[in-house]
Amino acid sequence: MMPSPPLSELSARARDIFRLVVEGYIANGAPVGSKTLAGSGGINLSPASIRSVLQELQDAGLLAAPHTSAGRLPTEQGLRLFVDGIMQVAGPSLAERQQIERGLASGGTIEAALAAASVALSALSAGAGVVMVPRREPRLAQISFVPLAHMRALAVLVAEDGGIENRVIDLAAPIAVPSLERAGNYLTARLAGRTLAEAATGIAAEVAGGRSALDSASADLVHRGLAVWTRDGAQRPVLVVRGQANLLDEAAVHDIERVRQLLEELESVEAIAQVLDAAREAQAMRIFIGSENRLISLSGSTVIATPWTDGDGRVVGVVGVIGPTRLNYARVIPMVDFTAQSLSKLIAQDGFSRP
Repeated sequence: MMPSPPLSELSARARDIFRLVVEGYIANGAPVGSKTLAGSGGINLSPASIRSVLQELQDAGLLAAPHTSAGRLPTEQGLRLFVDGIMQVAGPSLAERQQIERGLASGGTIEAALAAASVALSALSAGAGVVMVPRREPRLAQISFVPLAHMRALAVLVAEDGGIENRVIDLAAPIAVPSLERAGNYLTARLAGRTLAEAATGIAAEVAGGRSALDSASADLVHRGLAVWTRDGAQRPVLVVRGQANLLDEAAVHDIERVRQLLEELESVEAIAQVLDAAREAQAMRIFIGSENRLISLSGSTVIATPWTDGDGRVVGVVGVIGPTRLNYARVIPMVDFTAQSLSKLIAQDGFSRP
């Protein structure tokens, strides 16, 4: 993809014509021609002069001309220039804000609120609303091991918030109860108040270096437990997607292959989660247009996503919209941002009951 020219290189009339083409494409999903532009009243130029400017914009890589139409539509580079430098963003209307807030407040649990957020975004954006929550890694209070039959042990992890998780661990050899207790006490002392990710490296190094004062059976149990829990940390995140039917609008009839590909991509939790992860890692809104992200490049779609935080200001999830490249960016971007802020506010106020 060749880089688009900087906005400063476009003349005032070229910027005006370019803006009208993009806005017309976003509104109608169809190429915009010189006659339409001349008749809009916004440009005091003849159709011939407009065609000349359209050709300049096409030569610059900002517009493209479909073979079946005399009009032009924006390229991905053109949409990026429009979003970054020309688009005028206005905040959500009062009615839109109230619709989002009502949805979030009606669920009662975090899970219900996340589903409501994706539904509201879908309804308001004409795209698919998505919310991602990475697998929660609790801060631990206690760990104990219980012997099971068939060379297995059950690890019981008690979190600071009272949550309990059980993991089954395969053993290399039978382990006596005292060794199980030593392994549990050892891990409890080093993990209490911390997540596994925060403590795993140091624990693994201590055990591997023989500095743990554990017998060989207990040390092996700790090693196997760390391996199981680290693998669990890569489990699929919670991904809520609502509004796929919005992607099958009238304009999609002419581009059904792109929509089919997009629907397939939405079925891939890992692929979409990786796209949304870019916003979580950057701790800021991210906008991917078409091939700017290889995971959604096949369908030529747009992703607008921004993170939301918990009461301590930590990023805990991502909310966004996925749809065709002709999304109404000026409307959807502030809507996604408002939804993320509303989620963060409710979390900070502990406005959810626990599931």
